[in-house]
Amino acid sequence: MPLTSIPPPASESRPVRGALLHKLCGEEGLFALGVSIARVVQLASSDDAGAQSLAYYVLSDAALTQKILRLANTTMYRTAGGTPVTTVSRAIYLLGFDNVKMAALAMLLVDTLSNSEHAHSVRLELEAALCASLIGREMGRLGSYQGAEDASISALFKNIGALLIASQEHARFREIGALVAGGKHSQSQASQMILGSSYDALSCAVLQAWKIPDLIVRSLSPLGPGPQKVAINRQEWIRQVATFSIEAAKLLARQGDLADNAGTGELHQRFGAALNIDLNQMEKIGATVQEEMRCLLQSMNLPLQRSIEDDDADGLPDVLQLASMDGDDAHVLGAYASGKPANAHDLLLAGVQEVTQMRAAGQGKVNDLILAVLETLYRSMGFRFATVCLKDAQRRQFRARLAFGERQAERQAGFAFPLHSAYANRDLFHLAMRNDADLMIADALSPKICDLLPPWHRALLPDARSFIVLPLVVQSVPLGLFYADRIHPAPEGVTADETALIRALKGQVLVALTP
Repeated sequence: MPLTSIPPPASESRPVRGALLHKLCGEEGLFALGVSIARVVQLASSDDAGAQSLAYYVLSDAALTQKILRLANTTMYRTAGGTPVTTVSRAIYLLGFDNVKMAALAMLLVDTLSNSEHAHSVRLELEAALCASLIGREMGRLGSYQGAEDASISALFKNIGALLIASQEHARFREIGALVAGGKHSQSQASQMILGSSYDALSCAVLQAWKIPDLIVRSLSPLGPGPQKVAINRQEWIRQVATFSIEAAKLLARQGDLADNAGTGELHQRFGAALNIDLNQMEKIGATVQEEMRCLLQSMNLPLQRSIEDDDADGLPDVLQLASMDGDDAHVLGAYASGKPANAHDLLLAGVQEVTQMRAAGQGKVNDLILAVLETLYRSMGFRFATVCLKDAQRRQFRARLAFGERQAERQAGFAFPLHSAYANRDLFHLAMRNDADLMIADALSPKICDLLPPWHRALLPDARSFIVLPLVVQSVPLGLFYADRIHPAPEGVTADETALIRALKGQVLVALTP
């Protein structure tokens, strides 16, 4: 079934050319981008499960993890005197679910599209999209409708059509730009002439092909000319915010601020009454967004710059090489053959400090604390899979409640065993809890260890070659355990300092669980 755009207004009745849309959505990298964007957009924020799902998603991508953590540690977000943010769980708590979700979407766009050979054109459109998303978020906070997140997402994707053409069909992008520069055609008219579709219709069609919710897709359709009236519903308000945001972003790029001048005045004349915003508020939004933009670009190793003179320079300038990491991130410390990072001690120490600060400040529920500890263990020790297993009295079993790593959902669902076992004396997990013994297994294929592994573990994790078991025992009552494994043996073991830090992490959870 051919891909077509959503029904556009009468002035844009010509459908997006099928071949062009198929090229933009069918190319392997862009198809993967669409799948990733759809997944992030659909993450719900209504409960703890949403935050956990977002944390799982971010942690599945090492580069994305580093960028989110770097954003959380920028001066704008990191609390004065606070310890460094070392876990994505903590970053979500500190920045807020919607901020991390929006940052993840922005970083997906940048990671995929910035590698175009047409650095200048793509960079300008990317900066406009990122800036528009921040303006949309600020407008959402000021608006009378709930839903700042939807407004911000719509603003982020308002120019996705132009962005994709700049990246994938640069010759056409330049032709459209030349027509607009001639002063006789609007951008909509020029893109319709060159592409057989306006940029707005193309944006709608691409997001529809990516299975983005209709609320967001419909918000990208163009507004009529002239001053806008107050929206009659939330859908229309988001549509106005998306258009205002991208136009304000481009104005900010040209002027450097939104101080009262001809450009700002025209923008205010068109949207001021509809969005209930005055010139002073616009100027304040511009100043706030400039600082937020600086932090966002810094987290992606993209310093704010707009003075690239050569539109067709070969390759990207160094600042756009996103694979590189600034500061300490650029120093690759390496890892053992098992996967354990060589700087495991430093990572564990940072995690202990972060979790300790969480408890001291009275921040987060027990579930948040457990999630932060689990993530610290998972990342600091280079585990393949990590979970926390807690007592479920109703089901009369210990059952995995949270997990990170490969095939996380599948393995979490299968990680369960009975509270009591007739073979408890030959079951490593029951023995660990009964004796409150922290176990660091360097080689799970050792005959003596194999004899103590229960059948459910052999079936669920047959390739686990090294693992740890940290019982959670409060007042002699086993409440559960932390478990984490790798697919390689770990002959390097765990140093005394690392063991002390791991036990300190566990200790924070035990204190929180103690009645």
